[in-house]
Amino acid sequence: MQEHMRDSITVEFADVCIRVPATEVDRVKSALSKFLELAGVQHSIPGDDEDLVTWEEAFPGLGPGDILQGARDREGLTQTELAKRIGVKPHHISEMEKGKRSIGKDMARRLAKALNTGYKVFL
Repeated sequence: MQEHMRDSITVEFADVCIRVPATEVDRVKSALSKFLELAGVQHSIPGDDEDLVTWEEAFPGLGPGDILQGARDREGLTQTELAKRIGVKPHHISEMEKGKRSIGKDMARRLAKALNTGYKVFL
């Protein structure tokens, strides 16, 4: 289960905490470190001497449209299928995914219900 992000200790960086089973700590640290290295992201894992990075720094440009597309793909839905589920035209889904149409609170709730996720990820 994820914990809330703590306040940033510097302007450039923030700490991100996750909770994993104690028996998996070393494996998770190793996997995260390898992932961030492959992504070319400066990082540190507690116990390392490097600076930590925020998720925004690790994934620059990730926005609500990207989250929407990922959630839709995860559920195996086409834009047309999702549009039918929430009662909008398919091009509205396309525009939201491309960032050309904003996702308001009501739409976020409808999307969340159809995509089995929390609505705040789309805001």
